[in-house]
Formats: sequence, structure tokens, C-alpha cells
Amino acid sequence: MLRDLKQMLGFDPDEEDQNLDAKLNWILSSVKGRLKLKLGGIEPPEEMNHIITEVSIIRYNRIGSEGMESHTVEGESQGYIGNDFDGFEDEIQAFLDTQRETKRGKVRFL
Repeated sequence: MLRDLKQMLGFDPDEEDQNLDAKLNWILSSVKGRLKLKLGGIEPPEEMNHIITEVSIIRYNRIGSEGMESHTVEGESQGYIGNDFDGFEDEIQAFLDTQRETKRGKVRFL
């Protein structure tokens, strides 16, 4: 995922930069941990790696702007969503729904 994240952020994915790689790995780990909490402790499946990568991009772009809801400079305005996972809530809920369905058992009376 680090390679994908670096590429999406415009960095050379093959270039090793210990400081950048450490920062991006921390962000990836943090986002993965938050997603795991949203999934009720279930390890995020590989199919959700795109969520981890995209939320990591959001998180990286907010460095230095933590806690701000909006920012305006010389007529340019930026607004931040409250929850970085808001755009993925439907996918997360769909996954949780499939988990509940697979855990349902059948009762049979003899």
C-alpha cells in the first residue's frame, strides 16, 4: 500500500526516503486501525485496501490543518469533512451487513 500511496500523492514510488516512508507508514497504520474499529474489530479485508489508501491521502493532506473545518486565504476556500471515512460509509456498512448474514445460524426443530 505504501507504493500506491506514494504514487497517488505524486512521489516517486521507487525512491526511498526514510522520513517520508515513516510518516506514510504511520498514516497507513493509523487509518487501518481506525477502519478496524469501524468494522467492530475485524481485520480489514484486502478488498478494503482502496479505502485505507484513499483515507490516508485525505489524512496526509490535512497535516497541519487538524481540527479545522474550513480555511480561506485570498478568496480560496477549503472545507474539510468531519469524518475522513464519510465517503466510504456505504461500503463499510455493506461489508458489515455481509458479515452479519454469514454469522446467522439456522434453527431446526426435530
